[in-house]
Amino acid sequence: MPTPTHSKRILIVDDEEHFVQVLSRSLTRLGYMTTVAMTSEQAIEAAKQDVFDWISLDLRLGKDSGLDLISQLLSFSPNARIVILTGFASIPTAVEAIKQGAFNYLHKPATVKELLRAFEDNTEEEVTIEASPMSVERLEWEHIQRILHENEGNVSSTARALGMHRRTLQRKLQKHPTRN
Repeated sequence: MPTPTHSKRILIVDDEEHFVQVLSRSLTRLGYMTTVAMTSEQAIEAAKQDVFDWISLDLRLGKDSGLDLISQLLSFSPNARIVILTGFASIPTAVEAIKQGAFNYLHKPATVKELLRAFEDNTEEEVTIEASPMSVERLEWEHIQRILHENEGNVSSTARALGMHRRTLQRKLQKHPTRN
């Protein structure tokens, strides 16, 4: 293992084994000190053992939500910058992550360069809103995700709240969101 050239300690929390290995190896090659956790329990245990500067946190950890881990991880490493990584990006979850204390939010697949940029983002740039509106499919996806979050992930309650059959909602949830 190479001698660390950066003083930043990074905790990588993700349940995808291949992704964790590749990300950890890449960051280690760049000189960062990494620790890996593949479950919520492992993440909490790692946070109890060490103080981290940066935490890469997957939104979905098996049956657990990364959102539920944010405050716990920050209680052990209060100055840590947490970047949420997810393949299921939505505006409601991004807003909730930031409210919970996350520093940034990235959609998978993200490169190591993008992740490091998300951790180091110190700029107070003006946020620009795209001129083209979201597609109807994307708006529907965002709405479903918000209602699902309000119902604490309960698909049956969400389907009732949306006025649709549970199986229809399950099919929609299995689809990946559109980019625009």
